[in-house]
Amino acid sequence: MYIRPFDPWKSPLCTCPFKYTLNPYTGCDHACVYCYITSYIPNAFRVRTKEGLLPKLEKELRKLDKNAIVALSYSSDPYPTIERELGITRKVLELFRGYNVRCLLLTKSDIFERDIDILSELRCAVGVTVTTVDEKKAKLLEPNAPSPKRRMKALKKAKDAGIPVYARIDPIIPYYTWEDFDETLDALSFVSHITVSTLKLRPDSKKRMFAKFPELMEKLWPLYERGERIGGYYYLPKDVRMPILREAEKKITEKGITFGSCREGYRSFPTCDGSHLVP
Repeated sequence: MYIRPFDPWKSPLCTCPFKYTLNPYTGCDHACVYCYITSYIPNAFRVRTKEGLLPKLEKELRKLDKNAIVALSYSSDPYPTIERELGITRKVLELFRGYNVRCLLLTKSDIFERDIDILSELRCAVGVTVTTVDEKKAKLLEPNAPSPKRRMKALKKAKDAGIPVYARIDPIIPYYTWEDFDETLDALSFVSHITVSTLKLRPDSKKRMFAKFPELMEKLWPLYERGERIGGYYYLPKDVRMPILREAEKKITEKGITFGSCREGYRSFPTCDGSHLVP
């Protein structure tokens, strides 16, 4: 099965409404330092295609509940670099259009701008993740991803085409991306919904963060040491995490944008993931 019920890595804090998920590719070449998929996908930063994806997917779509939402994608970005050449995600969207599928698309790329013609005919909402608008920091955190500026420019074009748009500011990293939160939020003030999430570390991502940001981690890691272990992740302690979330919520809602939080044990309204925007 390529379309599967979304499983939030068995997180007890997940508040996502029921949806399906589909990853057109295996692996992701954005190579984000904080990425969690390296804990369960071998060679996670190498993108691979899936044999027989399109014909098998079409068979699954014939049986799919037409009210269900299919999310693209939570393990592998639907727009890796090679998508410009292969167009597999575009072909998936063409199938979605043919079967009137409701779709929630999330990416760190601007390649989806190419597909606005199809997306504008779908029952869908489109979102981008912007960790920070500081281009230098973003390049260090997400070395192979298109710049935040390019992502947001493409998202504005999607909105201009009448597509509901949302964003994730994720992960929020104390002493680093949290310092730029106001600027990041200002740049995303045109979206309808924003989901936030604090940095959650697994042993593999912790190792990469220490290797790339040793001075930052010298300040950060003592916080995580007195934090919680939830679902295999190191969490910031609640006395650090909750004030960040409360402040983020206040600033987001003051702009008339709805607020969501991801696996935090904190509130969201009307959904955590922006799925309420899907027509």
